[in-house]
Amino acid sequence: MATTDNQQVIFNGQTLPGREQGHSVLGIHFVNDSDMRQQAVDGLEELFIGMGCFWGVERIFWQVPGVVTTSVGYGAGGTPNATYDEVCSGLTGHAELVRVVFDPSVVSLQALLKLFWEKHDPTQGMRQGNDIGTQYRSALYVTNEALLSDLEQSKNAYQQALNVAGKGEITTEISLLPNYYLAEEYHQQYLAKNPDGYCGIGGTGVSCPI
Repeated sequence: MATTDNQQVIFNGQTLPGREQGHSVLGIHFVNDSDMRQQAVDGLEELFIGMGCFWGVERIFWQVPGVVTTSVGYGAGGTPNATYDEVCSGLTGHAELVRVVFDPSVVSLQALLKLFWEKHDPTQGMRQGNDIGTQYRSALYVTNEALLSDLEQSKNAYQQALNVAGKGEITTEISLLPNYYLAEEYHQQYLAKNPDGYCGIGGTGVSCPI
């Protein structure tokens, strides 16, 4: 999947060193006052989603009834507590991710996955539309290994729908979450703070049959 020199470097493990201390983040959700560090306990589950620029992605999911809280961050790379500029350099290995903590008694994992597949193009490799770079890759990560089969099944179902529509092969990464670091405070719930801000989210137009 690596298509540029930078992308080859990060997958060879030659990432920027990063730092021990994380970013100073208030941790209070700007939209619903929830705790962005809410743990997935007492029946809650969490899903980590990469669909391109995380600003628009987070807005999709904080609006879903049953989603307890969301945050944006950098994950699945090799640079601890990377900055936004470092991630954009292509030398961290991180994807821009949205952490979604949800109550499965209110909203199912399948409903969230349907949104994931339909709201972006998962066939583009290291890009999403005009946003090009490893940080924009399509990705799904979980911390509960039991959920991996659900992710794979949803991928297979959507691939069949894409095949019928004459679309390409899904390049989405699916695995247990290697790591996740909260992004800087100004990125959290960015489009609620900046309603006219950039949102590059766009799907294939193919419905997901979940």
